[in-house]
Amino acid sequence: QVQLQESGGGLVQPGGSLRLSCLHPRMILSEFVQYDLAWYRQAPGKQRELVARFKSGAMIDYVDAVKGRFTISRDNARKRVLLQMNSLKPEDTAVYYCNFRGRNEYWGQGTQVTVSS
Repeated sequence: QVQLQESGGGLVQPGGSLRLSCLHPRMILSEFVQYDLAWYRQAPGKQRELVARFKSGAMIDYVDAVKGRFTISRDNARKRVLLQMNSLKPEDTAVYYCNFRGRNEYWGQGTQVTVSS
């Protein structure tokens, strides 16, 4: 099973920004546009939760905790999904996973985001 390739995590101070990126290494564009794309996160001792979801019909959902701070977008030219995270808080610290769901389902390996001074 192919894993999605994630990048962009790291350590940032409260109030800072990060951008996460995720792509499938072999998916072609005609497939990519049919997939729902999402970002999840899992903090230590907590269950994995949906952060933001982008549906092929242009519907976007965000968990309340990130509304107004995070933006999910899809880059069809590069066949990737992005998560722009602004005004980061310590409670955003987690491992972030991307997810493609459609004919098949794919997950990334996870990228650590740590918000700390």
